[in-house]
Amino acid sequence: MAESNFTIAGNIVDVVSRKIFKGELEIRDGLIHSINELEDAPDCYILPGLVDSHVHIESSLLIPSRFADLVVRKGTLGIVTDPHEIANVLGEIGIDFMINDAAKTPLEIRFGVPSCVPATPFETSGFKLGPNKVESLLKREEVVCLAEVMDYPGVIRGDLDVMKKIVATKRLGKKIDGHAPGVNGEDLRKYVAAGVSADHECSTLEEALNKIHLGMMIQIREGSAAKDFEALYSLIETHSDRVMLCTDDTHPDDLFEKGHMDNLIRMGLGKGCDIINLLRAGSYNAIKHYGLDLGLLQVRDSADFIVIDSFDSFQVKSSYMKGECIYKEGEVFFDSHNEILLNNFYRKEIELEDIQLEARDCDVHVMTVNYGDLLTGWINGRPKTENGKFVSDTEQDLLKIVVMSRYSNDKPVVGFAKGFAFKKGAISGSIAHDSHNIIAVGTNDADLLKALNKLIVMKGGMVACEHDECQSVQLDVAGLMSNKRGEDLLENYKDLSDFTKSFGSDFHSPFMTLAFMSLLVIPKLKLSDKGLFDVEQFKLIDLYCE
Repeated sequence: MAESNFTIAGNIVDVVSRKIFKGELEIRDGLIHSINELEDAPDCYILPGLVDSHVHIESSLLIPSRFADLVVRKGTLGIVTDPHEIANVLGEIGIDFMINDAAKTPLEIRFGVPSCVPATPFETSGFKLGPNKVESLLKREEVVCLAEVMDYPGVIRGDLDVMKKIVATKRLGKKIDGHAPGVNGEDLRKYVAAGVSADHECSTLEEALNKIHLGMMIQIREGSAAKDFEALYSLIETHSDRVMLCTDDTHPDDLFEKGHMDNLIRMGLGKGCDIINLLRAGSYNAIKHYGLDLGLLQVRDSADFIVIDSFDSFQVKSSYMKGECIYKEGEVFFDSHNEILLNNFYRKEIELEDIQLEARDCDVHVMTVNYGDLLTGWINGRPKTENGKFVSDTEQDLLKIVVMSRYSNDKPVVGFAKGFAFKKGAISGSIAHDSHNIIAVGTNDADLLKALNKLIVMKGGMVACEHDECQSVQLDVAGLMSNKRGEDLLENYKDLSDFTKSFGSDFHSPFMTLAFMSLLVIPKLKLSDKGLFDVEQFKLIDLYCE
């Protein structure tokens, strides 16, 4: 909806000068030509576009252009995304797909180069991005940072490969994003001294303050899986220039029902945060930190802004990029259609005996799961025994969890998890951080087998099975994303979600939670396709406590 020269009036929110005033913007050739104060103006508010400072677009289950179609309705104009998920599956081909698809949209979508592909040597990944490939990708103009450096032990030790990536990033003048949950003391000082400048993995105020005092920017995260806003929102007032906002991972139902960055702004307003401080955290700080090409409502800036009805509801009426209206009152004015399909999935169907476990006269190591927290606990427990096999036990909430490679036909690895609280059925998915192998959890072997084999036949997606009934969502781009319209995907996803809720868990997004049970860089106990993993000791351990 092209408008090269026009004026727009309302309450202008100037986050640079920290003031709000009645005024009029004069737009010429995509730039703000002048800003004039008025005695009277419409009741709407004109403010900079919101920025998600760290997100894995793949977790929305949508390709970038479809994701943009959704979030522009919520006032998001800037995105810094780490295509870590598709990079683990398809390497540089996958990153190219994400960059090219994002370029179809008018949004300012910039990329981080995945720093840890694979994240560890203790899992099977589709590709490896070594230092030379990372440096080549860093040179691309669409790239603004080295994405979250998850191998914090490698940074602290000064491991050659990870330090080569960091040195290359510094040489090219780009930012280095962190991922250091719980790291403190001398280890944290070494990590920051290496050049890491931002972190989104803080779950306590003390941890965030420690990192701020060492010079880091803190990205306050509120997504579908990790929810840190409640713990950290006070930083928006006390350290307003040291925080950014991000979602990290957000499922499609949350995008529709709660929103995107607008949800974080509403949460902050509900906590009594100052609107200017909130918008600096939600736009200005990220724009400055990453050098994004987004205007901030200053004369000669690019005319990039959003219009909302009020701060009370924070409902977006329209969005503009370079002086063009790209969204207005429910209608998006850019194309998000893309029929390209990519995948890397070679698993063959399995048999029941592949997921059976010999019962022994001992406990097993069990990961404990809490919704909204990527950290898992660790207990010892004794599962139920049937016919000489350890099986899921719904009374104790000790459920069998399975991980197996999507890239080969190696034997599945089986463990136990406590916290999902399913009373029946099983779920499976090909979204399993970080290498995106096949993962499943269930109350009985029969449903587990059905859920796993249906997923294999689909070559990726999400499946829920209970007796003879199954619901599924097919993800035909790398087993991670769909190229469907967001509304169409959501309808399919809701059917799956509603069916899964009948299994008895009170988790809002059990698939999202399950996807992190194989993330070997976040403590304490996780499961990979190579075995049970002690994150703090950074080694594989035996399932049985013998």
